[in-house]
Amino acid sequence: MSWDPVVTVNFALCIAIFVLGIVGYAKKKGAVPLYIGVAFLLFAVSHMLTLLGLAAGLTAALIGIRVTAYALVVVAMCRILRKK
Repeated sequence: MSWDPVVTVNFALCIAIFVLGIVGYAKKKGAVPLYIGVAFLLFAVSHMLTLLGLAAGLTAALIGIRVTAYALVVVAMCRILRKK
């Protein structure tokens, strides 16, 4: 197990943004906060796998998780831009 402080802080911040995304979705009922929250949950999963020392054996899976997360953020941003 590797408790790298940078990865640990990233993990904690991702969880905080995930929670804010869920709260934002509950208050506004819009999909954008939910997409962003789920994206950061995926980032948190990748950070947790790194903290647990499992990242080396899951390189392809981590790439897939992170690409999916970035895609969700892109979708959220496109939805914001389309509203204007």
